[in-house]
Amino acid sequence: MDVSSLDPDRFRISPGDAPGLADRPTRADDLLGPDDEDAKATAEALNEELSERIGDLQERLWATKAAKVLVVLQGMDTSGKDSTTRRVFGAGSPLGIAVKGFGRPTEEELAHGYLWRVHRHTPADGEIVIFNRSHYEDVLVVRVDDLVPEGRWRRRYGHIVDFERMLADEGTIILKFMLHISHDEQRERLQERIDNPKKHWKFEHHDLRVRESWGEYMAAYEDAITRTSTEHAPWYVVPSDQKWFRDLVVGRVVVDALERLEMPWPDPEPGIEGLVVE
Repeated sequence: MDVSSLDPDRFRISPGDAPGLADRPTRADDLLGPDDEDAKATAEALNEELSERIGDLQERLWATKAAKVLVVLQGMDTSGKDSTTRRVFGAGSPLGIAVKGFGRPTEEELAHGYLWRVHRHTPADGEIVIFNRSHYEDVLVVRVDDLVPEGRWRRRYGHIVDFERMLADEGTIILKFMLHISHDEQRERLQERIDNPKKHWKFEHHDLRVRESWGEYMAAYEDAITRTSTEHAPWYVVPSDQKWFRDLVVGRVVVDALERLEMPWPDPEPGIEGLVVE
């Protein structure tokens, strides 16, 4: 397969389907053949073009207020949520792009309805909002760490589908990405954070405790994606061991979604034609 003709829909999970994470590829090699420097170079050039295109489309979105866009990035520690945000959306304007991170809920957040901390950060007209982790933490870490009874978190799948349907009905485009890395790749990235003094700030001992629960997290992701990938809020499971391939898939999905919008430039104010600024 030629990387330049990659169809990102192959990573989209159809409603009702299980993602089968244990058998899903985490590397481009599994799709493109052996690691190919030409494929990597081609993808990196395409990624620059996609980022610039997202910047152009985001400016038009901000000007026209044609829609709201919510991008959800989920994945295990080191899967690249921060770098995906930086590399894919870096050409956009801070005026119309916002990033909000969510983690393990605090005691205050656990005392409220679990969507309390999320809803007010969803995008307004013309905005792209990127959730670095999201409301899905309330069926992931909450489940693995047993923060609420099972009967409660199991009901949340239905709540989340309804919540996202409401957002979609109000004009929000929802794109959800699970950045899928292998257990071995995570080990290498965590070790790099330990060995590289410039990355010490990224490492916490808690990361190792979370890694010990890898199997439980994969089961939680499997259920969450199966139960909540819908036509109005699809999940994409993105092979993420190689950053250049991860960025290509996410960038393609975002560009395709924005290009489907009708966003003619707004009409100018009357009397602008022929106006000369002195």
